[in-house]
Amino acid sequence: MLAALALGVKDLVGSTGFSGEMLLGLIAAGYAGTDFIEGFMEKVPLPGAGAGAVAGPGSTGSGVAVLPDQSGNGAAAKVAAQMEANLASQLNAQTSQLQADIASLKSTAAAGSPETSWALLTGPSAASLTPDLVARLFVPATPRANIRTHLPNVLAGLRSCDLIDRDMLLMALATIRAETEGFVPIDEFVSPYNTDQVAFDKYEPGTSTAVKLGNIEPGDGARFKGRGFIQLTGRDNYTRIGSQIGVDLVGNPTLANDSILAGRILAQFLANNEDPIRIALADGNLKVARRLVNGGSHGFDRFKDAYDKGLRLIPEGVEI
Repeated sequence: MLAALALGVKDLVGSTGFSGEMLLGLIAAGYAGTDFIEGFMEKVPLPGAGAGAVAGPGSTGSGVAVLPDQSGNGAAAKVAAQMEANLASQLNAQTSQLQADIASLKSTAAAGSPETSWALLTGPSAASLTPDLVARLFVPATPRANIRTHLPNVLAGLRSCDLIDRDMLLMALATIRAETEGFVPIDEFVSPYNTDQVAFDKYEPGTSTAVKLGNIEPGDGARFKGRGFIQLTGRDNYTRIGSQIGVDLVGNPTLANDSILAGRILAQFLANNEDPIRIALADGNLKVARRLVNGGSHGFDRFKDAYDKGLRLIPEGVEI
């Protein structure tokens, strides 16, 4: 109760109610409060068990020995005074600890991030690269089952290209968040960006986009539309990446949606641009890093959100 009041109840409850992270924080405060109450109950005699209710020499009430006043000049009062002093010291220590716990929780809430709260409350064990942890870089609607299914293939792809540090891991995950938020390799959707009258006709030979993509034959627009985790697009990219990973993507472009191959394609694309990506990340220039993959700023808000969350939640030296 004290923790809830200290944190501010109105700030704890959002449109969907308490977050799981904040509930865990309140539970932690509850344990501290319980220790405080139990310590108090153990030290304070129950009503009727004090110095005035002694059954006989050496008798006890609530586990506390009470001595009769044999000296006639306040021996029992001295014992009670000593007990009171000891109790006050213990209560002060427990109160200080509870105040420290509440201050820590309040500081966590003030950070304004459920992800930060979770990391502080759960400690280093929560930093292992699990599907549940990766899911915190995505939106609640992203199916956890998709992350459990495809994350191993994404990590295997990164390992195959020796991209095993946190920077490139976050680059890969943030790219997936920007390109396919459902964490599943998919076909590019028809949109005003790729279609005028017929699906993907803006990628067809004769257009400026086709020149950039290397599309030279009729039908290349739809044939080499975006696929996979990174939305690999265009004949040139299918040819180059396919050759690098040893798969005929030009002859079989739909293979780019195979989960294992999609993980390798993502990693290979990042590896092809590794040096400038690392420079951009080191400079904190996420827009440049995103442009090196996407060619523009499409999905940058999602990319940045996932990357920033990863910096808070995933530690340096994480094993991929």
